[in-house]
Amino acid sequence: MPSLIDIRRRIRSVKNTQQITKAMKMVSAAKLRRAQDRVIAGRPYAAMLRQILSNVIAAAGDSDDSGSLALLAARPEDRIQLILLTSDRGLAGAFNSNLIKAAQKFIREHPNAKIEIETLGRKGRDFFRKRNFVISGEYLGIFAKPSYTDASTIGKKVVERLKNNEIDAVYLIYNEFKTVATQNLTVTRILPVEPPKSGERINYIFEQPPVDLLMSLLPRYVEVQIYSAIVESTAAEHAARMTAMDAASSNAGDVIERLTLYMNRVRQASITKEIIEVVSGAAAAAE
Repeated sequence: MPSLIDIRRRIRSVKNTQQITKAMKMVSAAKLRRAQDRVIAGRPYAAMLRQILSNVIAAAGDSDDSGSLALLAARPEDRIQLILLTSDRGLAGAFNSNLIKAAQKFIREHPNAKIEIETLGRKGRDFFRKRNFVISGEYLGIFAKPSYTDASTIGKKVVERLKNNEIDAVYLIYNEFKTVATQNLTVTRILPVEPPKSGERINYIFEQPPVDLLMSLLPRYVEVQIYSAIVESTAAEHAARMTAMDAASSNAGDVIERLTLYMNRVRQASITKEIIEVVSGAAAAAE
């Protein structure tokens, strides 16, 4: 049976841990608000870009040059570039493990393809590096301050690789932010670009051929897709960490309650034992 000193030490240790988890929850809550604002601000722009792209592709559909655009041309997916977005830090529940499992499932579903992984975040990089997967690039620390510059760098890289016939397709795996308690695991292809579906077609008046406009619009669309995934993943990470730290704080409270009850029982048993010894000693002396 542990002594009272050991039990008090354990209670003090759990209380210190609870203070840390509560502080981490508050920090994640503050960061989540800013990340959520970026997500909300970026979604209308991405939606409008999809609509414009859909209308321009429809307008360029009758052109003889539209089929020559490498970013739209479908091809057998023998060489795949996989962009995996994980976090740089842990303590976020199943946030990273679900992403890594999705990446492993994707790899198993494409056994004949040569897959290269572009890792955004330390957790995914460390996992696949230890297992000797081909990592074509790694980006650490970009979720602390998400910027369009990082997304543009990655987008230009994969676009050039596709144009140079180094890869056949590019896929994104990330967590889309839904609510604080819900993240939607998303696996989507961004190259070759699948023409977005638009409910209502708008006939634009073009000052240049639609095909020329597509040559500038398609790379920007890819960059926006990557940037949207980064800000969505950032918000989802903070939400997952806030939820995990809240659960950890609650569990720590339960542990403290159980240890306190156990400590009181041990102390009561010790006091009862001492009383019995005193009474027994007094009775023996009286005889």
